[in-house]
Amino acid sequence: MGGVSTEIPKDSIDPSPYQSRPSLERIQSQTHSTNANIFPEPENVIEADMEKGGVVPLPPSGPPGFNPADFPDGGIVAWLVVAGGFCALFSTFGLVNCVGVFVNYYVEHPLSNYSESTVSWITSLQVFMMSGLNVVMGRLYDSYGPRWLLIIGTFVYVFGMMMLSLSTEYYQIILSQGIVSAVGMSAVFNCATNSVIGWFFKKRAAALGIMVSGSSLGGVILPIMMEHLIPKIGFGWTMRVLGFMFFGLCGFACCTIKSRLPPRKKPFHIMEYVRPLREPVFLCIAFAAFFFFWGMFLPFNYIELQAKQEGISPDIIPYLLPIINAVSIPGRILPGFLGDRFGRFNTMIFIAGLSGVITLALWVPGKSTAATVVYGAVFGFASGGFISLLPAVVAQISDIREIGTRTGVAFFFAALGALTGSPIGGAIVSAQGGKFLGLQLFCGIVMTASMAWFVLSRSLLVGFKWIKV
Repeated sequence: MGGVSTEIPKDSIDPSPYQSRPSLERIQSQTHSTNANIFPEPENVIEADMEKGGVVPLPPSGPPGFNPADFPDGGIVAWLVVAGGFCALFSTFGLVNCVGVFVNYYVEHPLSNYSESTVSWITSLQVFMMSGLNVVMGRLYDSYGPRWLLIIGTFVYVFGMMMLSLSTEYYQIILSQGIVSAVGMSAVFNCATNSVIGWFFKKRAAALGIMVSGSSLGGVILPIMMEHLIPKIGFGWTMRVLGFMFFGLCGFACCTIKSRLPPRKKPFHIMEYVRPLREPVFLCIAFAAFFFFWGMFLPFNYIELQAKQEGISPDIIPYLLPIINAVSIPGRILPGFLGDRFGRFNTMIFIAGLSGVITLALWVPGKSTAATVVYGAVFGFASGGFISLLPAVVAQISDIREIGTRTGVAFFFAALGALTGSPIGGAIVSAQGGKFLGLQLFCGIVMTASMAWFVLSRSLLVGFKWIKV
């Protein structure tokens, strides 16, 4: 028996079955639990052993559905999930991209007796609730799946829009727009993002980029709609029109968005939220998200007001936000493909750095119409990929079964930045007698700091070696 060899001659092995598709990337997880990013790929393992002339091992097995090879990375159902997510992001984050229109309207009409900083708390609270509640919505998603969360979220969102159409006082607008509609937006946004992550592995960043580009398209169409409809039919009926449109789009999302994996009901433990923050790489990502969101919404909130102060043509001002959002459509999609090709951390560092640098180099000194339009276009492209790549970066170091909770924690940090950034910017403008220089410097510096946190997270993960990560 000792003379029987268990090795298979190398020249008798047909390697073609294992070379039929490129091997998947492997990124070391920061968690101790099993996740889709830590399984060795069957192709890599077998090819390595073949080169050494060793024993051909059986492909490693993981929990059904969690092995990278189990992710469809395409197919009609997976792309329908992306299509539903596109409509969901058009309706939710697309409206968030219109915050400048709301601030401008409130300052000039129903809330003209309030300061810009006070008014900006409405839109800041809306962004905070939508992003920050991902901590709760992500936990519900992990436990119950997307179906009922999507349906309930859609009705709450539309109800909030209808209440906003009746609101005229500051507290009424805060309740309807800043809280009620934002709760529904958070549920819809969370279900779309986490469901897409579950269907894609190799093409995850690209799929998320396509989905999130819906928010940019919403940011192009919705401000123009509002600018034309409000003078004709009034603010109230404009909000009702948007509410009915969102009801249809989110209804389509309810029919197409589904989770690939069954939900896991489990008891609530506060450590689910604390554990990710004990991982240095995740903590750096969370701080990077905070700093980026701290500055990201300042151009969206104040570029129209700043343009008026600089004497830019009134015919151009209503189209500044649509320009930012139009250019951010390729900015949402292209970084996703680049992230899958060159590494998601590498691409995120580039995005954060470009957003900060272009703000300091162009928005601060630029005074002309051309400079403001060019800045809006470049900033829209540079910042556009952040929303799509943040879940992809988090998923890269996370257990896919906890993706809702972990992306929720990351977005909660981002939401804290969104909540305080615009009011701080407004306070800076007030302190400088209506000048926007301090706000512009603050915006550029904090987004550059976001890049530094991403550089630190990458160095903790793989060091300073130039590799795809």
